[in-house]
Amino acid sequence: MKLINIHCENTGETRAYKPGTTLLQVALDMQVQLASPILAAHANHFLKELMYEVYAPQTVKFIDISHPDGMRTYQRSLSFLLQRAVKETFPALELSIEHSVSNGFYCELVGSTEHNPAMVGEIAARMRLLVQENIPFTKTKIPSNEAISIFVNQGYVEKARLIHTRGRLYTSVYYLGSHADHFYGPLVPNTSYLLNFGLTPYYNGMLLMFPKASKPEELNSIVVQKKMFDIFQEHKNWTGILQAGTVGQINELIQRGDAGELIKISEALHEKKYAQIADMISSRGSDTKLVLIAGPSSSGKTTTSKRLAIQLKVAGFTPKVLEMDNYFVNRDDTPLDENGERDFESINALDLPLFNAHLCDLLQGKTVSLPKFNFDEGKRINSGVEMALSENDILIVEGIHALNPKLTETVELSNKFRIYASALTSINLDLNNRISTTDNRLIRRMVRDSFFRGNDPRTTLRSWPSVRRGENKNIFPFQENADVMFNSSLLYELNMLRHYAEPLLRNVAPNEPYHAEACRLLKFISYFEFISPAEMRKIPPTSVMREFIGGSSFLY
Repeated sequence: MKLINIHCENTGETRAYKPGTTLLQVALDMQVQLASPILAAHANHFLKELMYEVYAPQTVKFIDISHPDGMRTYQRSLSFLLQRAVKETFPALELSIEHSVSNGFYCELVGSTEHNPAMVGEIAARMRLLVQENIPFTKTKIPSNEAISIFVNQGYVEKARLIHTRGRLYTSVYYLGSHADHFYGPLVPNTSYLLNFGLTPYYNGMLLMFPKASKPEELNSIVVQKKMFDIFQEHKNWTGILQAGTVGQINELIQRGDAGELIKISEALHEKKYAQIADMISSRGSDTKLVLIAGPSSSGKTTTSKRLAIQLKVAGFTPKVLEMDNYFVNRDDTPLDENGERDFESINALDLPLFNAHLCDLLQGKTVSLPKFNFDEGKRINSGVEMALSENDILIVEGIHALNPKLTETVELSNKFRIYASALTSINLDLNNRISTTDNRLIRRMVRDSFFRGNDPRTTLRSWPSVRRGENKNIFPFQENADVMFNSSLLYELNMLRHYAEPLLRNVAPNEPYHAEACRLLKFISYFEFISPAEMRKIPPTSVMREFIGGSSFLY
């Protein structure tokens, strides 16, 4: 028998193995030791489960929960465990994993007529028993019509709908005992890997808690996010009324020719929300003269500020924009991060005393001379432009630090109206496969970077971890400070973005380090039915989508 060579990046060792050897056997044989248990592997830059059998030469890198793919593997597996525990504990109910909030996944029990916290304890106890039983997760690939029958028989209508509308001949089905499910990524080998989790009552459901990526022996702490929770629930109710809460439902709408109607309804909701926010600002009275807009990367902040400005004009205001980037300190004075590099995302990269002084002067009716930051020279200069606010003027400031109290600490709270904008994806693949808002924003950014910044997907994928670290540090801790949250996601957007993102992701070659992430995103967007170019032309020029694909009537 001809042996195959497997090179392990973790140890730097190459060994020969029989064809059909699993990655788990390789990890054990090479005695790979990571900071926490190995959960999955990148094999030739493809993400694979540990039970994957090798039949060709491979370069393998084993990963644990500290890697984003390792964390997702743990979360998927734990979600499957929760689903089985619900079915065994309360057979008449169905698990719905709805969205990420408060450092966990918010879940509800569909079919329950009462909110009983004791039920959560029973489910958690069943999960822990299943963990002790070391039950294997297994995977098989079968004809899609067979997979649809399996899920229909289990009562998983949305899972069956998703597979049907995807239109593939074969579908991967995972099993935990006799219980079947479908995922677009690997699972851990067996339930014994899932020792650390939490399940606690939360609102009318429960919160599934995961280990910390940096300290897997500890669970993430619950962070109260009432406003975030409320905005998710509002959109859940709205998508339920439209019967467009899952990808399968949206795919069906598009396949029967209703994409144009879906676009019109989604855009109309946005317009209604912009008008409502403008009315909220107007109702505050004449004291409110400063509107602050914050949000993470690719959340549509710029379009939000421009469309809100239009609605503020309708309400009788004259909006003026104060560019926060012009208040950067000189580049040589920029604070350093933990690696000794200039941290341009730090709030202290801004001249806070000058910014606050100008805000106070403007709000008091004084005239200020605006600065201008010369990015070529890395220095702030005088722009020669002056600004003053008249009676009906209102100032708009947009940026990552807009909700940080330190940015406007000298301005009275009554003078400020704070907005948090983000693509808070309100649809799911099916009832227990959520869509990450982070993935939604990453795909937006990739398309925008290609259109307007000349960046290929490798550049976007390489910079994304740094972007996420900056968001976790500078944006997310302050989101609950907002007076209102605006959900910039649109029901049709991922179906539309697939047209642009797919060729970009296919351009990442297998020998490149970001190939595994490109493949994951390709698999993800493959579930979305294409919207035709003719239908995409119906997207209005003021849509937030135009910020990413072009054709906007706004200047950016």
